[in-house]
Amino acid sequence: MNAFEHVTVAPFVRSEELSGLPGRVVLMDVRWYLDGRSGRAAYEAGHLPGAVFVDLDRWLTGPPTPAGGRNPLPSPEVFAEGMRALGVNDSDIVVAYDDQGGVIAARLVWMIRVTGRQAAVLDGGLRAYLQLFPDTLTVEKAVTAQGDFTARPWPAGHLADADEAAGPGALTIDARNRDRFIGQTDPVDPRPGHVPGALNVPCRENLDSEGRLLPPQKMRAHFAAAGVRMENASQVVSYCGSGVTACHNLLALEHVGYDTGRLFVGGWSAYSRDDSRQVETGPAR
Repeated sequence: MNAFEHVTVAPFVRSEELSGLPGRVVLMDVRWYLDGRSGRAAYEAGHLPGAVFVDLDRWLTGPPTPAGGRNPLPSPEVFAEGMRALGVNDSDIVVAYDDQGGVIAARLVWMIRVTGRQAAVLDGGLRAYLQLFPDTLTVEKAVTAQGDFTARPWPAGHLADADEAAGPGALTIDARNRDRFIGQTDPVDPRPGHVPGALNVPCRENLDSEGRLLPPQKMRAHFAAAGVRMENASQVVSYCGSGVTACHNLLALEHVGYDTGRLFVGGWSAYSRDDSRQVETGPAR
């Protein structure tokens, strides 16, 4: 799995590091909400200077299916079309943010990095930027020229399916909040619970109270509690509800120097719809 071989930008960058990045930076607003609120409306109400809005449902997601889940990957051609329309070139550095500590923006960053290009999550997102540069929100829409971003196939070595996520050899981690993992509640999927044998690594617990990444040693401890260490990180299959926030765990693994593992894109939205598959509830065994 060598898709990241030529990716030199770290998977997370701080606001104060933006001006020092080695290339043209495209700032992208990836606000999106599971409860149906409009990310575009949030962007139009105020966004970071120069940022363009990325519609997750249009450009970062393919048509939903029972087998593929709510947010399957789009075709490489659709993804590339969206990036070109938003002014992104193959040689650019994309820095993506949201207002949830980066757990949504991580989807775009993973998609770009896994195809061998430069991208990073803005650590702490909108909140952290405004703490450093207060009163900088703007409603002015960024003007972009057509980019040259090319379509590249999704690398199979970085993807997993439901059989692999539930297989005996996988080290499967679930990025959802603990209440959804144990089956206490599930507002969007037909069956509560988790993939049998999976361990819960809530991606939001990668963050401190300010929405910034924890120090690397604390993140390593977070993963170690689920049995993930440097020597076995390549066996990780990361999933969430539909392959969005699971990307944050994969980027966090890379951030602390581990192999990134694979993404089960369909996640619980696909797995729970297959009545032939067993589910578990309660804490991990």
